[in-house]
Amino acid sequence: MGAFFVYLNLLGDFKDAITTMIRTLIIDDEMKSQSTLHKLLERYCEGIEVIGFANNVKTGVEAINNLKPNLVFLDISMPDGDGFEVLQNVQERNFEVVFTTAFNDYAIKAFQYSAIHYLLKPINYIELQDAVKRYKENHQDIDLNEKIQVLYDSLNNLHKKIVLPTSNGLKMVELDQIIYCCADGSYTNFYLKGEDVVMVSKALSKFEEILPADSFCRIHSKYLVNLNYVKQYVKGRGGKVLLANGKELDVSEGKKAEFLKNLKNIAHFLPNSSK
Repeated sequence: MGAFFVYLNLLGDFKDAITTMIRTLIIDDEMKSQSTLHKLLERYCEGIEVIGFANNVKTGVEAINNLKPNLVFLDISMPDGDGFEVLQNVQERNFEVVFTTAFNDYAIKAFQYSAIHYLLKPINYIELQDAVKRYKENHQDIDLNEKIQVLYDSLNNLHKKIVLPTSNGLKMVELDQIIYCCADGSYTNFYLKGEDVVMVSKALSKFEEILPADSFCRIHSKYLVNLNYVKQYVKGRGGKVLLANGKELDVSEGKKAEFLKNLKNIAHFLPNSSK
């Protein structure tokens, strides 16, 4: 397939009528994928105006520079490079990105760290609606450059930061600032170094899945702790942990063995000291 970049000229007579529309660009090397996504957007996503298409890195960069979209649906893998190369070469990153991908679970975890939207192929219209809704709610909260850096680091196993969805938008947090997380119904409270607390509208189980297991351990149905902040383990049926911020947390009996095993992996114990 030859490279192409197509745009849709919007008539001046209708300019005022579309000022609130989301100018949307689709970049995908497969014509069928472009067409399917276009139809799904038209049918299920209110407020979207598809202004153009591109099918590789070069034409994708040209399309973004010329059309200045608000929202770009960007395929990760293309014949002449990848979506990151598109983002590295555009004049300005003053738009939001939704990656379309067939990546595995490991890569999906990286997207969850960065809070960059992604859609798994084949695209489901309900997930597409959710991605557009998230764009409308959060697109001004964190600079795209920051989110791209978090995603890039995560894909390269350099987990340094996570982007947390809060009631006020999105908050970027360094992993080494998280002391522990506490379940609060369907919410999670993050207790950070410096005594900050961030409430996140996701369950603790979600963060247990994506935070690195070599540093974070579930010690109780309510608690997920950063092992680097554990100062002391107090013996007992389940026992307790004393954290660097002075907080004492219960360890459930069912989580005790796994917790002590993980703790030993990052610390040196004298023989029999944890029995």
